[in-house]
Amino acid sequence: MIQRDQDDLITASQMRAARALLGFSQEELASRSGVSIPTLKRCESDGENVPIVSSRTRAKICAALQTAGIEFIPENGGGLGVRLSRSSTRK
Repeated sequence: MIQRDQDDLITASQMRAARALLGFSQEELASRSGVSIPTLKRCESDGENVPIVSSRTRAKICAALQTAGIEFIPENGGGLGVRLSRSSTRK
């Protein structure tokens, strides 16, 4: 699981990319994360920035994406990113 202090590093672009990899609609991710659709849309519209919502809301979205098989890749010289975990099965 992603550590709590790392939640602040998850960008709107990573959220959109993760959702796209899973083939989730915004409605599906909102449902799975327990976040309202308007809040999710606001999170994803923040461009390359960290969404301006509470860390708790970011954590809910990240947890839902990770449960579905997403791994968040930290900045490591190659840039932030997302990928499907090797053991991922779309849920």
